[in-house]
Amino acid sequence: MNTRRFALAVLAALTLAGCQKATPDKPAFKGIDLTGADYAKQLNLTDQDGRARSLADFKGKVLVIFFGYTQCPDVCPTTMAEVAEVKRSLGADGDKVQGVFVTVDPERDTAALLKAYLASFDPSFVGLRGSEEQTKAAAKEFKVFYAKVPGKTPETYTMDHTAASFIFDTEGRVRVYVRYGAGAKPLADDIKLLLAEAQK
Repeated sequence: MNTRRFALAVLAALTLAGCQKATPDKPAFKGIDLTGADYAKQLNLTDQDGRARSLADFKGKVLVIFFGYTQCPDVCPTTMAEVAEVKRSLGADGDKVQGVFVTVDPERDTAALLKAYLASFDPSFVGLRGSEEQTKAAAKEFKVFYAKVPGKTPETYTMDHTAASFIFDTEGRVRVYVRYGAGAKPLADDIKLLLAEAQK
């Protein structure tokens, strides 16, 4: 009797899960769905051209935000290359996608360095930087971790940091969290879902 009751409970749970997956209003993101999250609601830093920027500046576009640093050996350049690849793969819709790189190493990442670094991936990418205090505040708002790791000399330190991208919809709301290593295709799929959503 207990076994049968357990089996019925499992069946009911699976049926309910199936119903939830079939909900037409909820996109089936490949990344982690952050719809309705109570964080990542503001970002106030200066871009590579010295202009003050906020999330409101990018409304109307699907926004991909990544926290990193220009001397990162692998994660950061790979991520930015993937965002650039996705933009190109979307053709004309690529103009509706905005890549944003937030440095967690403002000590070394000057505006000029950010500008040159991002131009090597896509000239439309925006680099954001701030003071140490502003950087900490931005990371806290996005629940992003970063820490300096000493090197052999004071100048050769590295930065440990959260390796993930945040995707925002065209209304400026955070929607998806994409872990590093997922690849360009899942990123493109989630961006396409948000672009399609904006056209409804």
